[in-house]
Formats: sequence, structure tokens, C-alpha cells
Amino acid sequence: MTTTEHPKTEAPSNAQKDPDNWTTGDEEMTGAQASYLKTLSEEAGEEFDPKLNKADASKRIDELQEKTGRGQ
Repeated sequence: MTTTEHPKTEAPSNAQKDPDNWTTGDEEMTGAQASYLKTLSEEAGEEFDPKLNKADASKRIDELQEKTGRGQ
């Protein structure tokens, strides 16, 4: 490996992986996910579901970002 290669910065992040393939996807959503999801839900006029797991919360965030125009 040369000094110009950066495997940690060039490797795919979890945000680029399909949430269905996350090894921790069935765990409770993170605090950051919950906070952002609450904000997006309010902006979209949608109900917030506090029982979503990490993977489902990520998918819901993607859906609401599309609906609200955020994340583009």
C-alpha cells in the first residue's frame, strides 16, 4: 500500500449499505435517528413511530427526505 491510499476513507460507509443487510439493523434506532426522524415527520405532516429499529428508521428517513426535499 502506498501512502496515498486511504482505505478507511475510500471504503463504503454504512450509509451506502442496504439497511436490510446491516448486522445491527434490528436494534433500537439511535438517538440521532429518532431526533432527525421526529423533525422530518413533523415537516412532512407524518406520524413518528418511536418503535422502529435502526434499519426501518433509516428507510423511513430516506422516504421522508424524499417527501420533504431534504438530504439532496
